[in-house]
Amino acid sequence: MPAATASLDRVARWLAALCIAGSSAGCILTKDLPDPALDIPQGYKAARLTDLDAPPTLDWWRGFRSSELTSLMQEAQKVNLDIAAAVARIIQADAQARIAGAALLPSISGTGQETYSRTSGSSASGLTNGGREVVNYASSLSASYQLDFWGQNRDALQAADETAIANRFDRDVVALTTLTSVANAYFQVLAAQDRIRTAEHNIASAARILDAIKQRFKAGTGTDLDVAQQESVLANQRASVPPLRQTLAQNINALATLVARPPESVHVIGGTMNQISSPRVTPGLPSELLTQRPDIRRQEAQLASATANVGSARAQFFPSIQLTGQGGYQSSALVSLFQPHAAFFSLVGSLTQPIFDGGRILGNFELTKAKQDELLQAYRKAVVSAFADVDNALVAIRQTSEKLRLQREVVAASQRAFNLSEQQLRAGTADIVTVLNTQVALFQAEDTLWQAQLARLLAIVSLYQALGGGWEPKMERPVDAL
Repeated sequence: MPAATASLDRVARWLAALCIAGSSAGCILTKDLPDPALDIPQGYKAARLTDLDAPPTLDWWRGFRSSELTSLMQEAQKVNLDIAAAVARIIQADAQARIAGAALLPSISGTGQETYSRTSGSSASGLTNGGREVVNYASSLSASYQLDFWGQNRDALQAADETAIANRFDRDVVALTTLTSVANAYFQVLAAQDRIRTAEHNIASAARILDAIKQRFKAGTGTDLDVAQQESVLANQRASVPPLRQTLAQNINALATLVARPPESVHVIGGTMNQISSPRVTPGLPSELLTQRPDIRRQEAQLASATANVGSARAQFFPSIQLTGQGGYQSSALVSLFQPHAAFFSLVGSLTQPIFDGGRILGNFELTKAKQDELLQAYRKAVVSAFADVDNALVAIRQTSEKLRLQREVVAASQRAFNLSEQQLRAGTADIVTVLNTQVALFQAEDTLWQAQLARLLAIVSLYQALGGGWEPKMERPVDAL
Protein backbone atom coordinates (compact mmCIF):
# COMPACT_ATOMS: atom_id res chain seq x y z
CA MET A 1 0.00 0.00 0.00
CA PRO A 2 2.81 2.54 0.64
CA ALA A 3 3.95 2.11 -2.96
CA ALA A 4 0.42 2.74 -4.17
CA THR A 5 0.14 5.85 -2.01
CA ALA A 6 3.39 7.17 -3.42
CA SER A 7 2.14 6.59 -6.96
CA LEU A 8 -1.07 8.46 -6.21
CA ASP A 9 0.92 11.37 -4.81
CA ARG A 10 3.05 11.55 -7.96
CA VAL A 11 -0.03 11.52 -10.19
CA ALA A 12 -1.72 14.20 -8.11
CA ARG A 13 1.32 16.49 -8.32
CA TRP A 14 1.50 15.92 -12.06
CA LEU A 15 -2.18 16.77 -12.51
CA ALA A 16 -1.84 19.91 -10.42
CA ALA A 17 1.09 21.09 -12.51
CA LEU A 18 -0.81 20.50 -15.73
CA CYS A 19 -3.89 22.32 -14.44
CA ILE A 20 -1.83 25.35 -13.42
CA ALA A 21 -0.13 25.40 -16.81
CA GLY A 22 -3.45 24.99 -18.57
CA SER A 23 -5.03 27.88 -16.68
CA SER A 24 -2.10 30.15 -17.49
CA ALA A 25 -2.26 29.20 -21.17
CA GLY A 26 -5.98 29.97 -21.37
CA CYS A 27 -5.45 33.72 -21.16
CA ILE A 28 -3.22 33.58 -24.24
CA LEU A 29 -6.04 32.15 -26.33
CA THR A 30 -8.69 34.64 -25.24
CA LYS A 31 -10.59 35.69 -28.40
CA ASP A 32 -12.68 38.73 -29.14
CA LEU A 33 -15.15 39.28 -31.94
CA PRO A 34 -13.61 40.67 -35.13
CA ASP A 35 -14.13 44.36 -35.67
CA PRO A 36 -17.07 44.76 -38.10
CA ALA A 37 -15.93 48.33 -38.94
CA LEU A 38 -19.49 49.66 -39.01
CA ASP A 39 -20.35 53.16 -40.13
CA ILE A 40 -23.17 54.14 -37.78
CA PRO A 41 -24.85 57.44 -38.76
CA GLN A 42 -25.79 60.05 -36.20
CA GLY A 43 -29.41 60.09 -37.33
CA TYR A 44 -31.78 58.80 -39.97
CA LYS A 45 -31.90 60.71 -43.23
CA ALA A 46 -35.70 60.53 -43.42
CA ALA A 47 -36.38 61.41 -39.78
CA ARG A 48 -37.58 64.88 -38.83
CA LEU A 49 -35.50 66.55 -36.15
CA THR A 50 -38.68 67.98 -34.61
CA ASP A 51 -40.25 64.56 -33.94
CA LEU A 52 -41.11 63.89 -30.33
CA ASP A 53 -39.35 61.02 -28.57
CA ALA A 54 -41.98 58.30 -28.97
CA PRO A 55 -40.28 54.89 -29.33
CA PRO A 56 -42.53 51.89 -30.03
CA THR A 57 -44.06 50.30 -26.95
CA LEU A 58 -43.85 46.57 -26.24
CA ASP A 59 -47.52 46.14 -27.21
CA TRP A 60 -47.17 48.45 -30.21
CA TRP A 61 -50.27 47.06 -31.95
CA ARG A 62 -52.53 48.63 -29.31
CA GLY A 63 -51.73 52.01 -30.86
CA PHE A 64 -54.09 51.18 -33.72
CA ARG A 65 -56.95 51.04 -31.18
CA SER A 66 -58.61 47.90 -32.55
CA SER A 67 -59.78 45.39 -29.97
CA GLU A 68 -60.11 42.66 -32.60
CA LEU A 69 -56.55 43.22 -33.82
CA THR A 70 -55.27 43.13 -30.23
CA SER A 71 -57.10 39.85 -29.64
CA LEU A 72 -55.58 38.30 -32.77
CA MET A 73 -52.11 39.49 -31.77
CA GLN A 74 -52.38 37.96 -28.31
CA GLU A 75 -53.64 34.68 -29.71
CA ALA A 76 -50.88 34.52 -32.30
CA GLN A 77 -48.22 34.95 -29.62
CA LYS A 78 -49.59 31.94 -27.75
CA VAL A 79 -50.44 29.44 -30.48
CA ASN A 80 -48.59 30.37 -33.67
CA LEU A 81 -46.88 27.28 -35.04
CA ASP A 82 -43.80 29.09 -36.38
CA ILE A 83 -43.15 30.53 -32.91
CA ALA A 84 -43.64 27.08 -31.38
CA ALA A 85 -41.11 25.63 -33.82
CA ALA A 86 -38.64 28.40 -32.92
CA VAL A 87 -39.06 27.54 -29.23
CA ALA A 88 -38.32 23.90 -30.05
CA ARG A 89 -35.10 25.01 -31.76
CA ILE A 90 -34.12 26.84 -28.56
CA ILE A 91 -34.55 23.61 -26.59
CA GLN A 92 -32.41 21.77 -29.15
CA ALA A 93 -29.68 24.41 -28.94
CA ASP A 94 -29.66 24.25 -25.12
CA ALA A 95 -29.28 20.48 -25.31
CA GLN A 96 -26.39 20.85 -27.75
CA ALA A 97 -24.73 23.25 -25.32
CA ARG A 98 -25.03 20.70 -22.52
CA ILE A 99 -23.50 18.06 -24.81
CA ALA A 100 -20.60 20.37 -25.66
CA GLY A 101 -20.04 21.23 -21.99
CA ALA A 102 -19.78 17.57 -21.00
CA ALA A 103 -16.24 17.44 -22.42
CA LEU A 104 -15.06 19.84 -19.69
CA LEU A 105 -15.97 17.32 -16.98
CA PRO A 106 -14.53 13.86 -16.31
CA SER A 107 -16.52 10.86 -17.42
CA ILE A 108 -17.02 8.22 -14.72
CA SER A 109 -18.49 4.77 -15.18
CA GLY A 110 -18.95 1.79 -12.87
CA THR A 111 -18.91 -1.91 -13.74
CA GLY A 112 -19.70 -5.13 -11.99
CA GLN A 113 -18.68 -8.46 -13.42
CA GLU A 114 -18.97 -12.15 -12.63
CA THR A 115 -16.78 -14.52 -14.66
CA TYR A 116 -17.27 -18.30 -14.73
CA SER A 117 -14.71 -20.50 -16.46
CA ARG A 118 -13.85 -24.16 -16.62
CA THR A 119 -10.49 -25.67 -17.65
CA SER A 120 -10.16 -28.76 -19.82
CA GLY A 121 -10.15 -32.12 -18.02
CA SER A 122 -7.59 -33.78 -20.33
CA SER A 123 -3.82 -33.71 -19.85
CA ALA A 124 -0.86 -34.16 -22.17
CA SER A 125 -0.47 -37.81 -21.08
CA GLY A 126 -4.03 -38.58 -22.09
CA LEU A 127 -5.32 -38.84 -18.54
CA THR A 128 -8.44 -37.05 -17.41
CA ASN A 129 -8.66 -35.16 -14.15
CA GLY A 130 -12.16 -33.68 -14.36
CA GLY A 131 -10.96 -30.13 -15.08
CA ARG A 132 -11.31 -27.10 -12.83
CA GLU A 133 -14.10 -24.58 -12.44
CA VAL A 134 -13.22 -20.98 -11.55
CA VAL A 135 -15.57 -18.15 -10.55
CA ASN A 136 -14.21 -14.59 -10.39
CA TYR A 137 -16.00 -11.45 -9.17
CA ALA A 138 -14.97 -7.85 -9.96
CA SER A 139 -16.33 -4.38 -9.24
CA SER A 140 -14.65 -1.20 -10.44
CA LEU A 141 -14.93 2.49 -11.21
CA SER A 142 -13.19 4.04 -14.19
CA ALA A 143 -12.67 7.72 -14.92
CA SER A 144 -11.39 9.59 -17.94
CA TYR A 145 -10.59 13.25 -18.33
CA GLN A 146 -9.07 15.31 -21.12
CA LEU A 147 -7.14 18.33 -19.94
CA ASP A 148 -8.45 21.36 -21.85
CA PHE A 149 -4.92 22.80 -22.00
CA TRP A 150 -5.47 24.74 -25.23
CA GLY A 151 -9.10 25.70 -24.66
CA GLN A 152 -10.56 23.46 -27.36
CA ASN A 153 -13.46 22.24 -25.25
CA ARG A 154 -14.08 25.64 -23.69
CA ASP A 155 -14.34 27.17 -27.14
CA ALA A 156 -16.70 24.42 -28.27
CA LEU A 157 -18.92 25.11 -25.26
CA GLN A 158 -18.85 28.84 -25.94
CA ALA A 159 -19.79 28.23 -29.58
CA ALA A 160 -22.76 26.10 -28.48
CA ASP A 161 -23.83 28.72 -25.91
CA GLU A 162 -23.72 31.48 -28.54
CA THR A 163 -25.73 29.31 -30.91
CA ALA A 164 -28.35 28.89 -28.18
CA ILE A 165 -28.43 32.67 -27.74
CA ALA A 166 -28.80 33.09 -31.51
CA ASN A 167 -31.78 30.73 -31.44
CA ARG A 168 -33.44 32.88 -28.78
CA PHE A 169 -33.10 35.92 -30.98
CA ASP A 170 -34.33 33.84 -33.92
CA ARG A 171 -37.48 33.18 -31.92
CA ASP A 172 -37.89 36.95 -31.50
CA VAL A 173 -37.44 37.41 -35.25
CA VAL A 174 -40.12 34.80 -35.95
CA ALA A 175 -42.45 36.38 -33.38
CA LEU A 176 -41.98 39.86 -34.88
CA THR A 177 -42.58 38.54 -38.40
CA THR A 178 -45.71 36.76 -37.18
CA LEU A 179 -47.13 39.83 -35.47
CA THR A 180 -46.50 42.09 -38.45
CA SER A 181 -48.10 39.46 -40.70
CA VAL A 182 -51.18 39.46 -38.46
CA ALA A 183 -51.40 43.27 -38.64
CA ASN A 184 -50.89 43.35 -42.41
CA ALA A 185 -53.46 40.61 -43.03
CA TYR A 186 -56.00 42.29 -40.74
CA PHE A 187 -55.59 45.64 -42.49
CA GLN A 188 -55.95 43.86 -45.83
CA VAL A 189 -59.26 42.47 -44.55
CA LEU A 190 -60.46 45.94 -43.60
CA ALA A 191 -59.36 47.37 -46.94
CA ALA A 192 -61.17 44.63 -48.86
CA GLN A 193 -64.34 45.24 -46.87
CA ASP A 194 -64.13 48.99 -47.49
CA ARG A 195 -63.50 48.50 -51.19
CA ILE A 196 -66.40 46.04 -51.48
CA ARG A 197 -68.78 48.48 -49.79
CA THR A 198 -67.60 51.26 -52.08
CA ALA A 199 -67.95 49.04 -55.13
CA GLU A 200 -71.50 48.09 -54.13
CA HIS A 201 -72.35 51.76 -53.62
CA ASN A 202 -70.87 52.58 -57.03
CA ILE A 203 -72.90 49.76 -58.60
CA ALA A 204 -76.03 51.35 -57.20
CA SER A 205 -74.96 54.75 -58.57
CA ALA A 206 -74.17 53.28 -61.99
CA ALA A 207 -77.54 51.52 -62.03
CA ARG A 208 -79.27 54.78 -61.13
CA ILE A 209 -77.50 56.56 -63.99
CA LEU A 210 -78.44 53.70 -66.34
CA ASP A 211 -82.10 54.11 -65.46
CA ALA A 212 -81.89 57.84 -66.19
CA ILE A 213 -80.24 57.19 -69.56
CA LYS A 214 -82.87 54.61 -70.48
CA GLN A 215 -85.57 57.13 -69.70
CA ARG A 216 -83.87 59.61 -72.04
CA PHE A 217 -83.65 56.89 -74.67
CA LYS A 218 -87.38 56.18 -74.35
CA ALA A 219 -88.09 59.91 -74.56
CA GLY A 220 -86.06 60.10 -77.76
CA THR A 221 -83.34 62.34 -76.33
CA GLY A 222 -80.79 59.55 -75.95
CA THR A 223 -79.26 56.89 -78.12
CA ASP A 224 -78.78 53.17 -77.85
CA LEU A 225 -75.02 53.85 -77.71
CA ASP A 226 -75.51 55.87 -74.54
CA VAL A 227 -77.31 52.94 -72.95
CA ALA A 228 -74.62 50.47 -74.05
CA GLN A 229 -71.81 52.66 -72.68
CA GLN A 230 -73.48 52.96 -69.29
CA GLU A 231 -74.18 49.23 -69.21
CA SER A 232 -70.44 48.71 -69.75
CA VAL A 233 -69.66 50.96 -66.79
CA LEU A 234 -72.11 49.05 -64.62
CA ALA A 235 -70.73 45.68 -65.73
CA ASN A 236 -67.16 46.78 -64.95
CA GLN A 237 -68.20 47.77 -61.45
CA ARG A 238 -69.89 44.43 -60.88
CA ALA A 239 -66.83 42.58 -62.21
CA SER A 240 -64.59 44.35 -59.68
CA VAL A 241 -66.36 42.75 -56.70
CA PRO A 242 -65.36 39.04 -57.03
CA PRO A 243 -61.58 39.72 -56.88
CA LEU A 244 -62.15 41.84 -53.78
CA ARG A 245 -64.14 39.06 -52.15
CA GLN A 246 -61.35 36.64 -53.04
CA THR A 247 -58.79 38.96 -51.40
CA LEU A 248 -61.01 39.19 -48.32
CA ALA A 249 -61.30 35.40 -48.01
CA GLN A 250 -57.57 34.84 -48.59
CA ASN A 251 -56.55 37.27 -45.85
CA ILE A 252 -59.04 35.81 -43.39
CA ASN A 253 -57.56 32.39 -44.15
CA ALA A 254 -54.08 33.86 -43.63
CA LEU A 255 -55.16 35.11 -40.20
CA ALA A 256 -56.49 31.63 -39.41
CA THR A 257 -53.11 30.10 -40.27
CA LEU A 258 -51.29 32.66 -38.12
CA VAL A 259 -53.42 31.74 -35.10
CA ALA A 260 -53.09 28.00 -35.84
CA ARG A 261 -56.77 27.36 -36.52
CA PRO A 262 -58.68 26.10 -39.55
CA PRO A 263 -60.49 28.85 -41.49
CA GLU A 264 -63.87 27.34 -40.58
CA SER A 265 -63.31 28.13 -36.89
CA VAL A 266 -62.13 31.71 -37.35
CA HIS A 267 -64.62 34.55 -37.50
CA VAL A 268 -63.19 37.97 -38.32
CA ILE A 269 -65.65 40.85 -37.94
CA GLY A 270 -63.44 43.50 -39.48
CA GLY A 271 -65.02 46.87 -40.06
CA THR A 272 -63.47 49.85 -41.75
CA MET A 273 -60.04 51.46 -41.88
CA ASN A 274 -61.66 54.72 -40.84
CA GLN A 275 -61.91 53.30 -37.31
CA ILE A 276 -58.18 52.54 -37.12
CA SER A 277 -55.96 55.09 -35.38
CA SER A 278 -52.57 55.98 -36.81
CA PRO A 279 -50.02 55.87 -33.98
CA ARG A 280 -47.06 58.19 -34.06
CA VAL A 281 -43.69 56.59 -33.50
CA THR A 282 -40.14 57.91 -33.81
CA PRO A 283 -37.13 55.77 -34.72
CA GLY A 284 -34.71 56.99 -32.06
CA LEU A 285 -30.97 56.90 -32.78
CA PRO A 286 -29.41 54.49 -35.29
CA SER A 287 -27.04 53.24 -32.58
CA GLU A 288 -30.05 52.05 -30.56
CA LEU A 289 -31.16 49.88 -33.45
CA LEU A 290 -28.19 47.53 -32.89
CA THR A 291 -29.71 46.38 -29.59
CA GLN A 292 -33.38 46.52 -30.63
CA ARG A 293 -33.40 44.52 -33.86
CA PRO A 294 -33.50 40.79 -33.04
CA ASP A 295 -32.08 39.83 -36.43
CA ILE A 296 -28.98 41.94 -35.75
CA ARG A 297 -28.56 40.36 -32.31
CA ARG A 298 -28.98 36.92 -33.90
CA GLN A 299 -26.25 37.63 -36.46
CA GLU A 300 -24.00 38.92 -33.69
CA ALA A 301 -24.48 35.72 -31.65
CA GLN A 302 -23.83 33.57 -34.71
CA LEU A 303 -20.63 35.52 -35.36
CA ALA A 304 -19.56 34.96 -31.74
CA SER A 305 -20.24 31.23 -32.16
CA ALA A 306 -18.15 31.10 -35.33
CA THR A 307 -15.32 32.96 -33.58
CA ALA A 308 -15.33 30.40 -30.77
CA ASN A 309 -15.28 27.61 -33.35
CA VAL A 310 -12.14 29.14 -34.85
CA GLY A 311 -10.44 28.88 -31.45
CA SER A 312 -11.56 25.28 -31.08
CA ALA A 313 -10.25 24.43 -34.55
CA ARG A 314 -6.92 26.15 -33.78
CA ALA A 315 -6.49 24.08 -30.62
CA GLN A 316 -6.54 20.89 -32.67
CA PHE A 317 -3.01 21.67 -33.88
CA PHE A 318 -1.68 21.16 -30.33
CA PRO A 319 -1.24 17.98 -28.28
CA SER A 320 -4.19 16.50 -26.41
CA ILE A 321 -3.61 15.25 -22.86
CA GLN A 322 -5.79 12.42 -21.62
CA LEU A 323 -5.94 11.08 -18.08
CA THR A 324 -7.59 7.75 -17.31
CA GLY A 325 -7.87 5.87 -14.06
CA GLN A 326 -9.49 2.70 -12.90
CA GLY A 327 -9.87 1.20 -9.46
CA GLY A 328 -11.95 -1.44 -7.75
CA TYR A 329 -12.02 -4.88 -6.23
CA GLN A 330 -11.47 -8.33 -7.67
CA SER A 331 -11.84 -11.67 -5.89
CA SER A 332 -12.69 -15.29 -6.54
CA ALA A 333 -15.03 -15.30 -3.54
CA LEU A 334 -17.99 -12.96 -3.37
CA VAL A 335 -17.76 -12.64 0.44
CA SER A 336 -14.20 -11.31 0.23
CA LEU A 337 -14.76 -9.02 -2.78
CA PHE A 338 -14.57 -5.74 -0.88
CA GLN A 339 -11.65 -6.70 1.39
CA PRO A 340 -8.53 -4.48 1.28
CA HIS A 341 -6.37 -7.24 -0.24
CA ALA A 342 -8.80 -7.47 -3.20
CA ALA A 343 -8.34 -3.81 -4.24
CA PHE A 344 -6.60 -2.77 -7.44
CA PHE A 345 -6.09 0.49 -9.38
CA SER A 346 -4.38 1.86 -12.46
CA LEU A 347 -3.58 5.42 -13.57
CA VAL A 348 -2.57 6.37 -17.10
CA GLY A 349 -1.62 9.72 -18.56
CA SER A 350 -1.27 10.03 -22.32
CA LEU A 351 -0.28 12.81 -24.71
CA THR A 352 -1.19 12.73 -28.39
CA GLN A 353 0.36 15.11 -30.90
CA PRO A 354 -0.97 15.20 -34.48
CA ILE A 355 1.93 14.77 -36.91
CA PHE A 356 0.38 13.99 -40.28
CA ASP A 357 -3.34 13.81 -41.08
CA GLY A 358 -3.39 14.67 -44.74
CA GLY A 359 -4.37 18.31 -44.06
CA ARG A 360 -7.59 17.51 -42.19
CA ILE A 361 -6.90 19.79 -39.21
CA LEU A 362 -5.64 22.62 -41.44
CA GLY A 363 -8.64 22.26 -43.73
CA ASN A 364 -11.02 22.34 -40.77
CA PHE A 365 -9.30 25.48 -39.43
CA GLU A 366 -9.52 27.25 -42.78
CA LEU A 367 -13.17 26.20 -43.08
CA THR A 368 -14.09 27.70 -39.70
CA LYS A 369 -12.17 30.88 -40.55
CA ALA A 370 -14.10 31.21 -43.80
CA LYS A 371 -17.40 30.66 -41.98
CA GLN A 372 -16.42 33.33 -39.49
CA ASP A 373 -15.72 35.79 -42.30
CA GLU A 374 -19.03 34.89 -43.97
CA LEU A 375 -20.95 35.59 -40.76
CA LEU A 376 -19.00 38.82 -40.26
CA GLN A 377 -20.15 40.06 -43.65
CA ALA A 378 -23.71 38.88 -42.91
CA TYR A 379 -23.63 40.81 -39.63
CA ARG A 380 -22.46 43.97 -41.39
CA LYS A 381 -25.15 43.56 -44.04
CA ALA A 382 -27.82 43.06 -41.37
CA VAL A 383 -26.84 46.35 -39.72
CA VAL A 384 -26.70 48.31 -42.98
CA SER A 385 -30.00 46.80 -44.13
CA ALA A 386 -31.61 47.70 -40.82
CA PHE A 387 -30.73 51.38 -41.28
CA ALA A 388 -32.12 51.27 -44.82
CA ASP A 389 -35.31 49.54 -43.60
CA VAL A 390 -35.98 52.33 -41.10
CA ASP A 391 -35.34 55.06 -43.65
CA ASN A 392 -37.54 53.30 -46.21
CA ALA A 393 -40.34 52.98 -43.66
CA LEU A 394 -40.06 56.65 -42.67
CA VAL A 395 -40.16 57.71 -46.32
CA ALA A 396 -43.12 55.40 -46.95
CA ILE A 397 -45.09 56.88 -44.04
CA ARG A 398 -44.40 60.42 -45.17
CA GLN A 399 -45.21 59.84 -48.82
CA THR A 400 -48.29 57.67 -48.21
CA SER A 401 -49.60 60.32 -45.81
CA GLU A 402 -49.16 62.96 -48.49
CA LYS A 403 -50.73 60.65 -51.08
CA LEU A 404 -53.70 60.08 -48.76
CA ARG A 405 -54.20 63.81 -48.26
CA LEU A 406 -54.09 64.53 -51.97
CA GLN A 407 -56.33 61.59 -52.82
CA ARG A 408 -58.99 62.88 -50.45
CA GLU A 409 -58.98 66.10 -52.46
CA VAL A 410 -59.31 64.06 -55.66
CA VAL A 411 -62.32 62.19 -54.25
CA ALA A 412 -63.97 65.42 -53.08
CA ALA A 413 -63.54 67.03 -56.51
CA SER A 414 -64.66 63.88 -58.34
CA GLN A 415 -67.74 63.56 -56.14
CA ARG A 416 -68.72 67.18 -56.83
CA ALA A 417 -68.24 66.71 -60.59
CA PHE A 418 -70.31 63.52 -60.56
CA ASN A 419 -73.12 65.12 -58.57
CA LEU A 420 -73.28 68.05 -60.99
CA SER A 421 -73.24 65.79 -64.05
CA GLU A 422 -76.06 63.65 -62.60
CA GLN A 423 -78.14 66.75 -61.91
CA GLN A 424 -77.61 67.95 -65.48
CA LEU A 425 -78.43 64.49 -66.79
CA ARG A 426 -81.79 64.52 -65.06
CA ALA A 427 -82.38 68.07 -66.25
CA GLY A 428 -81.66 66.95 -69.79
CA THR A 429 -78.74 69.34 -70.30
CA ALA A 430 -75.78 67.02 -69.64
CA ASP A 431 -73.48 65.56 -72.25
CA ILE A 432 -73.54 61.79 -71.84
CA VAL A 433 -69.76 61.59 -72.34
CA THR A 434 -69.28 63.96 -69.41
CA VAL A 435 -71.54 61.85 -67.24
CA LEU A 436 -69.62 58.70 -68.16
CA ASN A 437 -66.24 60.31 -67.49
CA THR A 438 -67.19 61.82 -64.14
CA GLN A 439 -68.65 58.63 -62.72
CA VAL A 440 -65.68 56.49 -63.85
CA ALA A 441 -63.30 59.06 -62.38
CA LEU A 442 -65.19 59.01 -59.08
CA PHE A 443 -65.27 55.23 -58.89
CA GLN A 444 -61.53 55.00 -59.50
CA ALA A 445 -60.75 57.83 -57.07
CA GLU A 446 -62.74 56.24 -54.25
CA ASP A 447 -61.06 52.86 -54.73
CA THR A 448 -57.64 54.49 -54.91
CA LEU A 449 -58.40 56.33 -51.67
CA TRP A 450 -58.87 53.04 -49.82
CA GLN A 451 -55.67 51.68 -51.32
CA ALA A 452 -53.79 54.79 -50.19
CA GLN A 453 -55.20 54.43 -46.70
CA LEU A 454 -54.11 50.79 -46.63
CA ALA A 455 -50.63 51.70 -47.86
CA ARG A 456 -50.20 54.16 -45.01
CA LEU A 457 -51.21 51.58 -42.39
CA LEU A 458 -48.84 49.03 -43.92
CA ALA A 459 -46.06 51.64 -43.89
CA ILE A 460 -46.59 52.19 -40.16
CA VAL A 461 -46.41 48.43 -39.55
CA SER A 462 -43.22 48.29 -41.61
CA LEU A 463 -41.68 50.94 -39.36
CA TYR A 464 -42.47 48.86 -36.28
CA GLN A 465 -40.88 45.87 -37.96
CA ALA A 466 -37.84 47.88 -39.06
CA LEU A 467 -37.34 49.09 -35.48
CA GLY A 468 -37.41 45.53 -34.14
CA GLY A 469 -40.88 45.63 -32.60
CA GLY A 470 -41.54 47.10 -29.17
CA TRP A 471 -38.79 48.67 -27.09
CA GLU A 472 -38.23 48.31 -23.39
CA PRO A 473 -39.08 51.59 -21.61
CA LYS A 474 -36.04 53.67 -20.74
CA MET A 475 -35.11 53.73 -17.08
CA GLU A 476 -35.09 57.24 -15.71
CA ARG A 477 -32.27 58.20 -13.38
CA PRO A 478 -33.24 59.03 -9.79
CA VAL A 479 -33.12 62.65 -8.77
CA ASP A 480 -30.21 61.97 -6.37
CA ALA A 481 -28.08 60.79 -9.26
CA LEU A 482 -28.47 64.03 -11.20
